Amino acid sequence: MAASPAESLVTVTGASGFIALHCIRELLERGYRVRGTLRSPERGAGIVETLSKHGAVGDRLEFVAADLTLDDGWGEAMQGARYLLHVASPLPRKPPKREDDLIVPARDGALRALRAAHAAGVESVVMTSSVAAVAYGHGKAQSRAYDERDWSELVDEVGAYEKSKTIAERAAWDYVNALPAESRFHFATVNPGLVLGPVLDNDHGTSGEVVRKLMTRELPGCPNISYATVDVRDVATAHVAAMTTPEANGKRFIVANEFTTFQGIARILDDEFRPKGYKIPTRSLPDWMIRIAALFDKTTRLALGELGYQREVSCDQARQVLDWQPRSLRDMVVSMGESFIEHRVV
Repeated sequence: MAASPAESLVTVTGASGFIALHCIRELLERGYRVRGTLRSPERGAGIVETLSKHGAVGDRLEFVAADLTLDDGWGEAMQGARYLLHVASPLPRKPPKREDDLIVPARDGALRALRAAHAAGVESVVMTSSVAAVAYGHGKAQSRAYDERDWSELVDEVGAYEKSKTIAERAAWDYVNALPAESRFHFATVNPGLVLGPVLDNDHGTSGEVVRKLMTRELPGCPNISYATVDVRDVATAHVAAMTTPEANGKRFIVANEFTTFQGIARILDDEFRPKGYKIPTRSLPDWMIRIAALFDKTTRLALGELGYQREVSCDQARQVLDWQPRSLRDMVVSMGESFIEHRVV
């Protein structure tokens, strides 16, 4: 893994997504050539335009069609690639009608990408997972911060998204560990918490709904929900470090910095944006009010399982192995709010 970035092609799946865009930006800034996968390749021109506003793209970015649910395109996506960042995975803005609507494409898409990478001789693969695959289904009692030894328990009360991330990551590890040792590629997973930080265009994804709903006052106050948070820029640097650090092979990396509450995020937004005319709701809301709101708002319904839970996680392994140095909670919240205003999300 000593080749220079200019000599190395990195395939990034789900290229239009929030995390993937930042990964591509980070790779381009470091001099890599990048091939992004898209379900609709015509979106590529817009991505190039977006990224060109944040640095030079030149001829180092290309796109191919590949869908998590289809076999077509994955061989082309991996051809000539030295590295793979498998970022693509379904992230809903409302509860799915069936769990398998998330679980099947997440699991099967990961396996399609990994099989194609192995067939093409890709040397190093990093897969985006989540703390959703670590800290769920354990009940409310927590004696220590969850770390990479932990896996979510797929009990009935665990949501479809959490199940999809857990099942997909476990399937990926099972596949890699079953490969012959002599042909097994370098493999690691990155498990982010709630991803905040600046958006590069007006597609803010699901994780940005916390900030958007506060800035637009779609909620009258703050539900009793807590988060392990991380800046999207730091998620991107973790992916690249896991891709190129030999000691990262065979490891999971939780990337989440400060543990906070919905109300904590609101207070940062209020302090920063109230002078600019944004009246951020900061009062605490009782759980019963959120349950009523969820009857009418499908995104709020996704959060019902989070009420009253505190799931602290440890990022010590990322700090030690990847030399990961995350930004502060204030930085990630304020930068997301500023970018929402810039791109007219709010």
